[in-house]
Amino acid sequence: MGIFGKLFGSYSSRELSRIEPIKAKVLAMEDEYKELSDAELKGKTAAFRERLETGETLDSIMPEALATVREAAYRVLGKKPFPVQLIGAIVLHQGRIAEMKTGEGKTLVACVASYVNALPGKGVHVVTVNDYLAKTQSDEMGKVLRFLGLTVGCILHGLTNDERRAAYACDVTYGTNN
Repeated sequence: MGIFGKLFGSYSSRELSRIEPIKAKVLAMEDEYKELSDAELKGKTAAFRERLETGETLDSIMPEALATVREAAYRVLGKKPFPVQLIGAIVLHQGRIAEMKTGEGKTLVACVASYVNALPGKGVHVVTVNDYLAKTQSDEMGKVLRFLGLTVGCILHGLTNDERRAAYACDVTYGTNN
């Protein structure tokens, strides 16, 4: 590592240092969110949407939204996103690429990021490589998203135009890159 790298750190380390406080806020809320009833947890979605309509930004509510979907994933699927998966979701929320290896939980990371970005009601697309993955991911992760009050669609080959329109009108739409 050169002198500048030692003085200023690598790009990745600087970016991670910016994300770390957000992740820490989410993890600090774990006990509080664990105590919420299902109805209270589900009610967070409407509350977030109302806050967004009154001028708050996604970035300002992101820690709470991440804590909400993290707890929902645990209740619905028995899968609680690990801290590194929260980092991946934050990176995706920021419109950047999060490279993950097989088995590191890309599907769950995409679900977490999708929840946050679907809150404004403009629709989120999750793109995968084939119909099978689009369907299985929309089925499994859709349980979490639906639990929190979002609508979930899936674009597959053979859908009619009306079925496609309905899927695209959902809060989160899974599909392929074709």
